[in-house]
This record gives sequence, structure tokens and C-alpha cells, in this order.
Amino acid sequence: MSVNIQLEWTPNPSTLKYVLDTSLLPRGAMNFTSKEVANEKSPLAQKLFDIKGVTGVMLGTNFVTVTKGDEGEWDELNDGVMLTLDKHLTDGDVVVKPEVLEAWQAAAAAGGGGAVEQRIREILDLEIRPAVAMDGGDITLDRVENNTVYLHMQGSCAGCPSSTATLRMGIETRIKEAIPEIVEVVAV
Repeated sequence: MSVNIQLEWTPNPSTLKYVLDTSLLPRGAMNFTSKEVANEKSPLAQKLFDIKGVTGVMLGTNFVTVTKGDEGEWDELNDGVMLTLDKHLTDGDVVVKPEVLEAWQAAAAAGGGGAVEQRIREILDLEIRPAVAMDGGDITLDRVENNTVYLHMQGSCAGCPSSTATLRMGIETRIKEAIPEIVEVVAV
């Protein structure tokens, strides 16, 4: 039985989002920026990095965002990505190594930080991450330091031409509205 895969363009011309009719992760997203990291954690991401021109892979709840390098062309990469996703998922192969998934879920559940960090995580999880996931991206909190919020932009958000505007006009505005002592939001 084949997996249904729908291709979606993102605001970032270097990324494509592949929406699946099956679940990959229980929640959130896992970002892989190199084949070496993928080799340690995700057999699926590892196979996608084997495709010439792939420079990034992000796994979401029911989607995969693939980033290509400058030398890659989507008409060349897309067939390989689609075939790899279909074969891997149809064969029932492991998406993320079980021990990695368990540790990742435990870390996500633990959260951490004080009241300000918890409120920022709540805003990100409930309001911002679902919106950017629709475009194949993800945003996670790195830290809060001296009233500045540092965020990781991942998937289609990383390197997207409109990510600066999204960060300033959308995310920063929303976080400052909820937590007035925050003076700036910065991508790391």
C-alpha cells in the first residue's frame, strides 16, 4: 500500500513541504541540518540526505520539509524525495530511532525555565508553531537572556526571504504584547 504524499510550495524557494497521510511524530518537529546528525537519529532523514542536492530535512507531525542547496533543482530532486518517502514509509521502516524519540519527547515535556520562558513556549506552541508548520517550518525557543528572546528558525523558516518580516512583525509583536518586559526577539 502506497503512502499519499502531497507536495506544497513554501515561501522559501529552497524548501518544499511533503504532506503525508501518516503520522511521523506525535507533536512538534525535528530538524536535521547535516547527514551526520541524521545518521545518528533518523533513518528516514539519512535516506533523504543521500539524495544529491539535499541540504536539510525537517520532520513534522505529518510532513517532511526538504531544503536544497544552490546547486540542486527541484525538478531533479523531487522524484527522488517522493520515491524515498513512499518506499520508506510503505515498508514501515523506522522514521526516528526509538531511543532518540523517547529522549526528545522527555526533553520536550520537561520544558524548563521560569515563568517567562513557559509563557513564551505556550505562545509558540499554541499560536505560532501551528501557523509556520503550515508553510513547512518550525520555530523553537533557544533561550531568554537580558529581556531578549532567542529563537531557532527551522525547516522552510531557515533562510526564508520573508522570515525576518515574520519574526519582527508577527512573532516579536505577539511576544511583546504578552510579555511587555521583552525588548527584542532574535533568530539564532
